[in-house]
Amino acid sequence: MSWTRPADLRTQTFKLWDKGDLLRALIDPTSWSPRRLRLVVPDSNALSEQLDAVRAWLPELQGVPQVRLVWRAFTHRLLGASTLPAECWLDTLPDALGLIGKTREARRFEALLQSTRAIDAALFTCLLPWLSKRPLAALALADDWPRLLSVLRWLQTHPRPGIYLRQVDLAGVDSKFIESQRGVLTELLDLCLPPHAIDASATGAAQFCRRFGFRDKPLRIRLRVLDAALALPGVGDDQDITLTQADFAQLALPVQRVFITENEVNFLAFPPVAGSVVIFGAGYGFDVLGGAAWLQRCSVYYWGDLDSHGFAILDQLRAHLPHAQSLLMDAATLHAHRAQWVTEPAPALRQLTRLSAPEAALCQSLITGDFAPHVALVPTRWPPGQAIRLEQERLAFGWVQRALAAL
Repeated sequence: MSWTRPADLRTQTFKLWDKGDLLRALIDPTSWSPRRLRLVVPDSNALSEQLDAVRAWLPELQGVPQVRLVWRAFTHRLLGASTLPAECWLDTLPDALGLIGKTREARRFEALLQSTRAIDAALFTCLLPWLSKRPLAALALADDWPRLLSVLRWLQTHPRPGIYLRQVDLAGVDSKFIESQRGVLTELLDLCLPPHAIDASATGAAQFCRRFGFRDKPLRIRLRVLDAALALPGVGDDQDITLTQADFAQLALPVQRVFITENEVNFLAFPPVAGSVVIFGAGYGFDVLGGAAWLQRCSVYYWGDLDSHGFAILDQLRAHLPHAQSLLMDAATLHAHRAQWVTEPAPALRQLTRLSAPEAALCQSLITGDFAPHVALVPTRWPPGQAIRLEQERLAFGWVQRALAAL
């Protein structure tokens, strides 16, 4: 029997709730109109063959007080004059909420709307588009809503404050709360702040501070001076230095070459090279280097893993330093260390537009395990279709020293 049951009516009404339609009607009562629910009733054959079941089913349906049934009269060949429900309606919003047990939640949402309007009518108007679009999200934030409003109103009064989040002094609001709510705060602040108070180029939760004018934790760059003649006093023999991004941008050393490596041990063990420094890289995070104009005057070498991700990082680096060259990321290095190959489990498959033709060919061969483009090299057995990785720390140190000497 596929006749409509009370549970089916609730399921249909829950769909209205999940779409936000019921809460949206509390924001704009004119958006509510009686909703007709889908109704499947016994047909003529069921009335003839399953009359007892029909008689048990009908009181169930009639026992749902929140719906209005529209009846249809007809004549049945065995039963004579009869009536059955033909339509089922939710006439009012309270009926819909009561049917699915959401009256309490709706009252809570209504209280949220009323308190927001009472606290700041202008702010409420700014937030209406978001409340209408995401009413369920607003309801889920009901406990935190007063604190969110405090942050919004504070930033309206103090646009682009130029302080750390820790310095925001609001009752019940700490920096951890703001950090945990960066996503929703971004959506709300974008609605209630003027354009000049928002840095639209800063996107994502990680750039919340920059977007709204807070001071952010300084980015730091770690480097080693590789030439004793350039050694900085008071640093120590290893010349391992960590600078803020601003200090790095102002660095005034007569440097000719800059090496970037992703492996910390390789960074620490990097051999001496005249007129050079080595930077401990940070994966795909090369924005930190973008403000150092002096890097444009140096030869820049990137040394990463010989795999698709290593080339992806090189591609990313060239977005900031187009003249960067690869180091020890060539077919000769790869095939000289065949015994150190491992499988790369999840190759980077995005298009890398900043690689040279040889780099792009080698990267593709690493992904496929096919070295047809390098037939001049000694053939190597490798399971077909398996991507290859040669990690930078697996290279023979003498090979590294000879490559640097050849520069």
